[in-house]
Amino acid sequence: MSNRQSAEERKAQIVAGVLRLADEIGPDRLSTTDVARAVGLSQPAIFRHFPTKGALWLAVAEDIALRLRAGWDEAETEATGPHARLKALIGAQLAAISETPALPSILFSRELQVDNPALRDVFRGLLGAFQDRLVAAIRGSQAAGDVRRDVSPEDVAVLLTSLVQGVAIRWTLGARSFPLVQEGLRLFEVQMALLRSTEGMSHE
Repeated sequence: MSNRQSAEERKAQIVAGVLRLADEIGPDRLSTTDVARAVGLSQPAIFRHFPTKGALWLAVAEDIALRLRAGWDEAETEATGPHARLKALIGAQLAAISETPALPSILFSRELQVDNPALRDVFRGLLGAFQDRLVAAIRGSQAAGDVRRDVSPEDVAVLLTSLVQGVAIRWTLGARSFPLVQEGLRLFEVQMALLRSTEGMSHE
């Protein structure tokens, strides 16, 4: 690596190192010493760019947020019709997790849940923004007659968000032994088929 990298390039390199290490050793075990070693910098050099570990994690969260929002924007731009839009949003979220496998472990880490409220706020805002987009697409599907109208769009959005989170956790715990995007979209279609049903279904 050249020593002539700009500060922004260095920061991006450090953030990428954090995401890689969070996947390899877990976010709660990750130290700035680990990060420094992984990216070939001294620990003081890390702190020149990020004065605290909390600031470093916040930069990681903001990097993730930018990439997720860009993925959602692209998905919605390319989709035609409400069902395609909904499927594209779910696919974009699954693809982001597949490309950044540390995401599920970061979301459930102590760093996020206890130690870093700013980090938690970024991810809470992201979840809300994603659900808002899902709700808009679900309302479109209901208007088009694709989704039954006797269910709340907000409830459907929660179901679909939970589906993404659940399959991501199963993928992580199962040593990533199946294609995440393909499996998630398969289950999405199962869920949507149930929501298209016009007759009540009994649940055991």
